[in-house]
Amino acid sequence: MVKNDFENQVAIVTGGADGLGKAIANKLGLQGVAIALFDINPTQLQSTTESLVAQGIKVRSFVVDVANEKEIIDAVDKVEKEFNKIDIMVHCAGIVGPTNTKITAYPTDEFDKIVAVNLKGSFLITKYTIQKMEKNNYGRILLISSIAGKEGNPGMVGYSSTKAGVIGLVKGVAKEYATSGILINGLAPAVIKTTMNKNTAPEQLAYMTAKIPMARLGEPEEVAEMASFIVSSKNSFSTGFIFDISGGRATY
Repeated sequence: MVKNDFENQVAIVTGGADGLGKAIANKLGLQGVAIALFDINPTQLQSTTESLVAQGIKVRSFVVDVANEKEIIDAVDKVEKEFNKIDIMVHCAGIVGPTNTKITAYPTDEFDKIVAVNLKGSFLITKYTIQKMEKNNYGRILLISSIAGKEGNPGMVGYSSTKAGVIGLVKGVAKEYATSGILINGLAPAVIKTTMNKNTAPEQLAYMTAKIPMARLGEPEEVAEMASFIVSSKNSFSTGFIFDISGGRATY
């Protein structure tokens, strides 16, 4: 009998109420992982929690603003207290911010907001989950970046720069923990078919889609399949790497 790679494991998934987070939580949960869902939207979070429970997935949900340090500390502590450990953390929470907007027209308060959620949030959730993983000398952390963080999308300076920051965070922290049993990687999707893109300007969406050689948007389930491998124990010799899921857009 083949042992389930995720047997008795516990995962935090941020942005877990919808989109990539929901798909990844579903994929891991069906493989036996106990899921702690973090999201800022209580209504959607409750709905997703109920759908996971209906599939027999063990799940607890927490209303969390990833840009708020105290809320992150409290929620991570509660997860450890309830499940006794944290093996996996997948950070999907993020916002797009203004699109189709040149830097000269980009509101500074909007830039501050996207930095707080996308970059500071990545820093905070990584900082506090690593502290729990160190107790067992094991962990898998996956931060969702973007192809925009590698190549830059014009008209999206806030999103592009914060996602580039996430890449730097992955690479720096991974080297700090390379011999600890805790592996930190990133994933850089091109445009994925999620509700996160509903407020993206049509011209911006058309530009990004046109750059994908496969000539289609990615599906959340495709991202979940790759994420599942990255956070598994089978992925044992990759850390500090930004995996590509871009339909051929990434060329390096």
